[in-house]
Amino acid sequence: MTDLTQFLQLFHPFPGNRYLQITTQPDETTSALYEILKGVSGELSLAIYGGQNYSSQFPDAKIQNIQNFQDPFRAIPREFDMVMFKDIFHLHENKTMILKIAYTTLANTAHIIIVEKKGVMDIEATKCMLEDFEFRASNAIDVLEGYDLVMAKKMHMWGNGL
Repeated sequence: MTDLTQFLQLFHPFPGNRYLQITTQPDETTSALYEILKGVSGELSLAIYGGQNYSSQFPDAKIQNIQNFQDPFRAIPREFDMVMFKDIFHLHENKTMILKIAYTTLANTAHIIIVEKKGVMDIEATKCMLEDFEFRASNAIDVLEGYDLVMAKKMHMWGNGL
């Protein structure tokens, strides 16, 4: 099992916070987020590309299964306090669409996180893409062994102003 101590220090959920993880397969990061959110009466939602059923593993999570890498995940405006793409961003065929959905579904000053296995993601290009979609203060953070992580923030009244 990977040491998630530094990774979990990125998150400071408040009571009722809602996080969304978009992934191909839930893993220990999913389980850790699920547990910390349960501890503050928060909620983890999952958008899982690939079709396996994880409802027994995460009984309190809202789970949507998405079959193909062209389709978007579903989310309503300002629904989430954090959106994390894990091992999916490089596979999705319409990055523009999923970044627009992420921007819209995030509350103001909420975070977007993109996590990919080391060497898969061009970190600087990803940071530029986030800037193009009005995410600010993007940083590459080395907190998860074997993975690159880029984190940025949706700022109130900047750019798109949503």
